[in-house]
Amino acid sequence: MRTHTGEKPFQCSLCDKGFSWKGDLITHLRAHTGKKSYLCSQCDKTFLRNSGLITHMRTHTGEKPYQCTLCDKTFSRNSDLITHLRTHTGEKPFQCSLCDKAFTKNSALTTHLRTHTGEKPHQCSQCDKAFTDKATLIRHQRTHTGEKPYKCCQCDHAFSQSKSLIIHMRTHNGEKPYQCSQCDKAFPQKCDLTKHMRTHSGEKPFQCSQCHKAFSTNCNLYKHMRTQHEEKQYQCSQCAKAFSQKTALISHQKTHQEKP
Repeated sequence: MRTHTGEKPFQCSLCDKGFSWKGDLITHLRAHTGKKSYLCSQCDKTFLRNSGLITHMRTHTGEKPYQCTLCDKTFSRNSDLITHLRTHTGEKPFQCSLCDKAFTKNSALTTHLRTHTGEKPHQCSQCDKAFTDKATLIRHQRTHTGEKPYKCCQCDHAFSQSKSLIIHMRTHNGEKPYQCSQCDKAFPQKCDLTKHMRTHSGEKPFQCSQCHKAFSTNCNLYKHMRTQHEEKQYQCSQCAKAFSQKTALISHQKTHQEKP
């Protein structure tokens, strides 16, 4: 009946929270004392609630009792199934109060809000970089460790990020999911489609700071800067020509050697 009346007679003496069940109050008090009575028998993790331990044990057993009725995916937690179902329904109940974005998970909203506040609570222990979410920090740390846990099953390539492996797999299966709306060309990566679209629009967002020439790709701007404005420090010892790259000098010197 307390679920109908809202009555919460069990009051925490350390904060202002109240509970309708005494068992919930006892569990809540452990959050203050730090006591976690439920110990995993296979690792050193402990939990406030028995339900937390039961869910955790599925990471060891691989059990996934929650089945999606719309596809073949299964989950170890009911909350994960509820979140997954939103990918089918399109429901995004967690709305940002500062912009029009909405999310399927509350944790995604929490991370998004940091783009407004500038908060970056996840600090790298090896450099001064910080990140809005833990997953991005973990990916960044692989640049220090060199770890590449995502391995291609068809060749010996490995990657630090799962999305890099997904893109790489398209070189094997020929998948090109990014289709140009103005011609029949398709591309394996979105960035390739973005660059291609500029051939239709004529957009040139990359401008040289020295001569104001503009280019459709950053790569073309880099080439321009290297050939037009970079210091030519590699001087030919047999003529007056100079080059910005050592490889270009070596190629040039062969023209002298070829002469009779």
